[in-house]
Amino acid sequence: MSENSNRSSEDGGQQVSTGRRLAREVVIQLLYEDDLNPSRRAEDPQEYVRKRLHQEPAGLAEFALQLILGVRQNRDQLDAIILESAENWTIARMAPTDRNTIRLGAYEITQSETPGEVVIHEAVELAKRFGTKDSGGFVNGVLDRILHAHA
Repeated sequence: MSENSNRSSEDGGQQVSTGRRLAREVVIQLLYEDDLNPSRRAEDPQEYVRKRLHQEPAGLAEFALQLILGVRQNRDQLDAIILESAENWTIARMAPTDRNTIRLGAYEITQSETPGEVVIHEAVELAKRFGTKDSGGFVNGVLDRILHAHA
């Protein structure tokens, strides 16, 4: 499935996401839970992803699992990359939604074939959906610095 198949529509006031954006939403939700409930982090994410993406194409579940496992396995390295690019911020000072959106974006920028501009766009959309009114700009700024530092 291509990145271009990501699309959102309005349905009765609720945003409905499809494609890889939906998989990323599931990833952000699990990473958020990991962050706030560290004891749960050891849990196998396959069941969580299966429940959330059970009616979606199999490739989306595989994509989501790859992202979850990648961020989990590389969290310390990702946090170090983020700290290099987030001037005057610590990881702990960032809102949980923002830091996990940035972790996901940093992972995709440094470890995937997805174009950096697509990663940043998707991360900004996630930040707008799950974060505060300022989250999109914050996530954009940090990920843009990461992209330029790792291009």
